[in-house]
Parts: sequence; structure tokens; C-alpha cells
Amino acid sequence: MKSHQWQNAQSRRFVVLFTLAISLFFSISAFAAPDGKALFKSKCGSCHYTNDQVLTGPGLQGVLGRVPSPEWARAWVHDNNKLRASGDAYAASIFAKFGGKTMTVFGTDLTDEEIDAILAYADKGGDPKPTGQNLATATTTAATDNSGDNLFIIVIILVVLIGIIAILRYTKINLRNALAEKEGRAEEPALPFLEASKDWMNNNKRKVALMGFLLFCCLIVKGWYALKGIGVYAEEVHPDEWVGYHPSQPINFSHKIHAGDVANGGNGIQCQYCHSGVDHSKTAGIPPVMVCMNCHKVISQNQAGTDESKTEIAKIYYATGWDPVTKTFSLPQHPVQWNKVHVLPDHVFFSHQQHVVVGKQQCETCHGDVKSMTTVEQQRPLTMGWCINCHRTTPVAMDGNGYYTALHEKMKEKYKDQTITVSMVGGIECSRCHY
Repeated sequence: MKSHQWQNAQSRRFVVLFTLAISLFFSISAFAAPDGKALFKSKCGSCHYTNDQVLTGPGLQGVLGRVPSPEWARAWVHDNNKLRASGDAYAASIFAKFGGKTMTVFGTDLTDEEIDAILAYADKGGDPKPTGQNLATATTTAATDNSGDNLFIIVIILVVLIGIIAILRYTKINLRNALAEKEGRAEEPALPFLEASKDWMNNNKRKVALMGFLLFCCLIVKGWYALKGIGVYAEEVHPDEWVGYHPSQPINFSHKIHAGDVANGGNGIQCQYCHSGVDHSKTAGIPPVMVCMNCHKVISQNQAGTDESKTEIAKIYYATGWDPVTKTFSLPQHPVQWNKVHVLPDHVFFSHQQHVVVGKQQCETCHGDVKSMTTVEQQRPLTMGWCINCHRTTPVAMDGNGYYTALHEKMKEKYKDQTITVSMVGGIECSRCHY
């Protein structure tokens, strides 16, 4: 009887130790140092580069050498509006330099330690940028960097757990034989580990079921995070250069040439000229090829700079039925089948008008630096979590829309000196984005 009670006690201790080991594994991340790279990608990458180039905001390479102090940088990230309102001269100069654009207010969404980790990562220019034949290796390395530390922790935990199991097993055997010797019984030889494990599982089915359930939950969580990004997240080679979904197009329309800055060799055409629905419709709209002909009836193939440009202009003529000799639309037309780049699920509602007109968002927020692209590629994940995070941190544009003036005044009174974000006006309610 005593031997049986002792074995049950040992079984309970084993279950407790196993559960503690599992709990330790999942709690390690909570105590680990903040991951500056991951935080930059999720919080800052939509508006900043980690080099010296300007996106929506300034490039962050060398930022710690530019700001007055780390304390100033934390205050700026927490609430740049509050810092400017305090009369800080450097904050006012940054605001003026970037055309009065208000930076996202993160408030308590980022701790001081997380802000320090982000700035330390961005200050050195992010990760070394791969070139040439090292690109494929760098892609593989980027995909495995984050899992290396976790794998090491798992191995350590498993080794410790196996050691504890072995110690408990042989302690149990020795004590059992000592008790048998005291009572004048013959010693029982130790069973092989696998046979003993099978015997233990047969006698402790509830405990085995509990451990199996915990392991199943672990695998479900890991599997979910491994699978949820397939076909959604781009694979990142460098923080400033997402290698994402970049389909070929029937006409290699270059946004860099058409919409790029004039100083950099572009024509400076506004997005709304071609995507005319962006400020008054749910969709921005794919411009009909006749919009291209508004210019290319005048700009002929002979004026194109390269052979590639002449080839692409010929495709426009072919699509619209334009005869460059007679300068008439006298030839057969051929529809252009563009390949869509940014695709949202059918059950998701997204309105360009609400974001561009009411929210006053720039195209770069969701589409990246399109003005520097040739054919468009996806540079933002556009996942639910990414959108919700944006709504939680983006201030509501309070001025310039008379329709919402009364509502905005009530919100200012309700939240007093707080920064009013989109989430405070229902921006994370399920029905806002889902049918």
C-alpha cells in the first residue's frame, strides 16, 4: 500500500514538473528583451525606412545621433503632439520640416524598453542589405533568424526535462528495491525505459490525456502562426525592401517614370489623375487605357527614350486600337487583363474614400513608396492585425471636414487632453470592416 501511494506521489510530482516546464517555455518570451527588428516592422515600417531615405517620415538611420536625447525620443514616440504642445523647439522643427504631418501617437502601446529597442535597431541601418549572389542566402537567413533563439530554448528545456524524468525514474527504482529489501522481498529488476513508459501510461491515462491535450494546444498555436501568413505576408529580405507579391503585368507601366518626383526624372503625375475613384469611391479603380492615350496621343513612340519604352507604348496602341500613322482609333481594340496586386478577402469592407478624404491618409501608408516602383508590388501585409494596429495608433483627423465637426467637439470634450485615435471612434468594431 505504501509503495503504491509513493508511486502515485511521484506521478503527481512528474505531472507538476512537466506542466511547469511547458509554462516556462511559453512565458520566456514575456521576459525576453524586446525584438527591435520585429517591432520596427509592425509599428514603424509603414512610414519609415531604416536607411537615410524619406518615406512618409524621415529615414531612421543615425537617429540617435540626431535627437536631443533618448528621453526626448521616447516622449516623441509616446505622443509627439503633446511634446510639440509643450513648446519643444526641436519637435516643432521636425513637424515643420515634414509639412505638418502628424506622426502616429503610440501612447502606452509601446514601452520605453520597446522604443529603445526599435531605435537601436533602426539607428544602425537595420540589417546588412544583401546584394548579388548573397541574396538567396540572406532570404533564407532572414526567415530562420527569429526561430533560432526559440529552437535553442526548446532544446534546453527538453534536455532538462529528460534529465528530471531519468532522475525520478531511477530514484523510484532504488527506493522501491530498498523497501523490498527491508520487507524481505526480492528486488524487482528495472524495466526497459520504453516498456516502463508504456506501463506508466496505461496506469495513468488521465495524466497522459492532460499532457497530450497541452501538447496538442501547443502544436495548434504554433501551427496557426506558421500558416496564417501563407499567401498574405510578404517575405522580407531587408526591412526597407519587402520582397512580396510582385506579379508581371501585360503592360510594364512604370510608376517611377509617371508618378515619380520630377527632380528624380519622373513626371510627377498625381495618383488621382489615373486612379480617379480614390477620393470618392470604395475602390481607387484601375484606369482605362484611354487615360494613357490622353498623353500618348501626343507623346509618340519616337519620343520614347528606350527600346523598352517604345515596346510598352506599342502595347497601349494595340489595346486601344490607335493607328500611329493616321493618328486615329481605327484598328481593333484588345482588352488589357491586369494582374491584381493588393487583394483583400471578400468579407472585408475597405473604402478608399474614407481613408483618403476623411482619414487623410497618404497612398504610401498602405501601398508603400509606389512612386519609386516600376510595376507595383505589395509592400504591406494588409492583415487584420496590421489594420487594427493602425487604427489603434493613428490620430483622428479633426480638422477640415465640416460634416464631423459636432461629433469631433463631443469627442474632444469626452477625452479631454488625450489623443483621439481611430479606435476611439469605433475603428475596431467588427461591423466596420466585415459584412
